[in-house]
Amino acid sequence: MQISNPELICLAGVISLTLYAVMGGADYGGGFWDLMASGPRKAMQRQTIEKAIGPIWEANHVWLILMVVLLFSCFPQAFYAISIALHIPITILLFGIVFRGSAFTFRTYDSHKDQVQERWGRVFAISSTLTPVMLGVIVGAISSGNISIEGNFYSVYISPWIQPFPVAVGVFALCLFAYLAAVYLTADTNDFQLQNDFRLRAVLSSCASGAMALLVFLLAKDGAPALFKDLKVLSPVYVCTAITAFITLFLLFKRKFTIARYFAAVQVALVLWGWAFAQYPYLVRPAHTISNSAANDATIKLVIWALIAGAVMLVPAFYYLYKIFKIKP
Repeated sequence: MQISNPELICLAGVISLTLYAVMGGADYGGGFWDLMASGPRKAMQRQTIEKAIGPIWEANHVWLILMVVLLFSCFPQAFYAISIALHIPITILLFGIVFRGSAFTFRTYDSHKDQVQERWGRVFAISSTLTPVMLGVIVGAISSGNISIEGNFYSVYISPWIQPFPVAVGVFALCLFAYLAAVYLTADTNDFQLQNDFRLRAVLSSCASGAMALLVFLLAKDGAPALFKDLKVLSPVYVCTAITAFITLFLLFKRKFTIARYFAAVQVALVLWGWAFAQYPYLVRPAHTISNSAANDATIKLVIWALIAGAVMLVPAFYYLYKIFKIKP
């Protein structure tokens, strides 16, 4: 089966979203654990989180920016529908990203008095918790089939995302990012007790993610019926996701933390790709598909060439960044 040029753009968008989830998502999860830090090693937990995400958190936003640019340049009709109907959650998402980044920077370079650090730390942690929820809510609303740009204020701007299914997807995204961060953090410290702290958090958030995945699936029957029909045929993806989850937990139990982080990343990637396969060929259900929302062919071709040229520069740069700060010998 030949893949069309618009489908190639969508493939690049899903890859970009996956990279943002497994890289930037862990940063949001780190902010959540900063909020939930507790016990006698509370300060050490926060220091580990700050050290882990400090060198890379801003670079990870490249993948979100790329995905948005691909959407509005190659699929303007779908972008138009999303930006209007989901204007409120998108605005909250953007505020969360800005407040999170600003607070993290100010906490690092502002006064190191306890009161100042606590204030910026709280802004960073709360915005890191709220942002992935809004990201999941947006994804859930796009998949629900309830988006419309015609009607009264409530039906256009509120109803598509203030529903049980999109909200559940938002909480599910937070649980996944928290799980990913906890697994990553076990490998970002050599302190035995801190590793145990984050390992416990990884197990708890893995259980929460499983419970939320089941809830999302059940709510999809009424909240996103068309998506639910397509989700039911993806059982091989669910099996692979469950297998990677059990392998990750086993590796955490055996204290193989560096290997566990790769399996956790694969697990989150499988969740995203399962959603992408179920959503295909729709960008925004039920009206906007890949084909009927695509820009003209000349624009699509230019963007494909731009993606190739950008990848030549971006991929080596990211590898070098991670090699310096994240990849251990």
